[in-house]
Amino acid sequence: MADETPDDKPKMGVRGLSRTRRLRGSMRRYRYVSLSRRVWMRRAVFIAGALLVGLAAVGFAGIANSAQDLYSYILTTYPMLPLVMTPACFAVLAYVTMRWFPAAAGSGIPQVIAARKSSDQLHVRALLGWQTTVAKIVMTALALAAGASVGREGPTVQVGASVMFAVATVAGLGRRNGFVLAGSAAGIAAAFNAPIAGILFAIEELAKAFAGRINDIVIGSVVIAGAVSWAILGNYDYFGRVDADIVRMQDWVAVPICALFGGVLGGLFSVALVSLLRKPFGIVAVIKRQPIIFAALCGLLVAILSIATAGYASGNGYAETRASLIDGQAIPWWFGLAKLGSTLLSSASGIPGGLFSPSLAVGAGIGSMITPIFTFADPRVIMLLMTVGYFAGVVQSPLTAVVIVMEMTSDKNMVIPLMATSLFAAGISRLISREPIYHALARGYYASVFRIHGTPDVSPGSPSGR
Repeated sequence: MADETPDDKPKMGVRGLSRTRRLRGSMRRYRYVSLSRRVWMRRAVFIAGALLVGLAAVGFAGIANSAQDLYSYILTTYPMLPLVMTPACFAVLAYVTMRWFPAAAGSGIPQVIAARKSSDQLHVRALLGWQTTVAKIVMTALALAAGASVGREGPTVQVGASVMFAVATVAGLGRRNGFVLAGSAAGIAAAFNAPIAGILFAIEELAKAFAGRINDIVIGSVVIAGAVSWAILGNYDYFGRVDADIVRMQDWVAVPICALFGGVLGGLFSVALVSLLRKPFGIVAVIKRQPIIFAALCGLLVAILSIATAGYASGNGYAETRASLIDGQAIPWWFGLAKLGSTLLSSASGIPGGLFSPSLAVGAGIGSMITPIFTFADPRVIMLLMTVGYFAGVVQSPLTAVVIVMEMTSDKNMVIPLMATSLFAAGISRLISREPIYHALARGYYASVFRIHGTPDVSPGSPSGR
């Protein structure tokens, strides 16, 4: 057989050569990225930040629980004291928040959304600075000790974002948008011991998009923060293990009814809160010209509700929700409505505190109230459906609502009914409230607005900084 000459060798076409060059270029870039000192620095920062977020979330949970126990002791020992204490604390917290820590107001999720949309690092620092983080933790705990109907889970989102932002700043890294998103997701994961919910919340609520580039860092941060919480508190279920199930076809009648109730009530709550905070009218607008007096009046109404309901209307509602879902204890029929009212007043007052836990408690309470209608179904089924329906109606993030409830209860039997209820409820809520509540409230923290009404040092040239 004759030797093969160069002309006899198979020739590579232009397309094949171009493809080969692209492949080699990709391999070189991959090796560069894999060995890049800056890439590994970012990964190290994410790991350190996620560890700190987990520790902060666990510490925040302990402080918040102690504060709520303190209020229970006060209410039991001195039943009439909240009539004076709660309005005074609301007024002081509202004043301190407005005067020194405006970025610490409310749940903290709108601030994170505004921070992610901003390219102004001074503005982001004003929303997520360490002073705001410390104030958020301390004042949320004080609000719980005063009897406010608020939760720590929403504020933990802001705390997580702030911690990750601070770590990235200390490390001297440039654009920190991904760090803020990852810290927020890690905060949800550690607060609820619900890692999948943390990832979905970041994608569905904070990012409102599926960004492939940031998936690894978000998931990694969630895993680490969740592992820290798990190592300290154990692999617990937030509410406990629930074994509810829809067994018969007639049980499915509860799905559209719970979706309707949850969507309407959640949508109305969103509209009412946004209106009270951003566009008050009538007598409310007149009173809100004196925000400290308005906060005190909100505190007085919350105190009256708390005393009238033996404390049911105050706090995050965790104990009542868990007792009814896990232990089967009956809760008063008016619990859901009283909790809804006290949560609306607490949030409208302008003091720090979140909506997550109180919203879940309202949903469970409304579910308990309507269980007599469904004599043929397990009451826990109705409560779970109503919990996810109302929560989805408030936040309009149906997947997050489903996964949070599933991971908190470890109930895999209810996946499809919960999904159906959540999707329908969120759709109904959008007919009432066109814009999701957190995004509507985030408008008050955009740079153009916050420079005027926010901290004086946001921008040296702003009206408030002159």
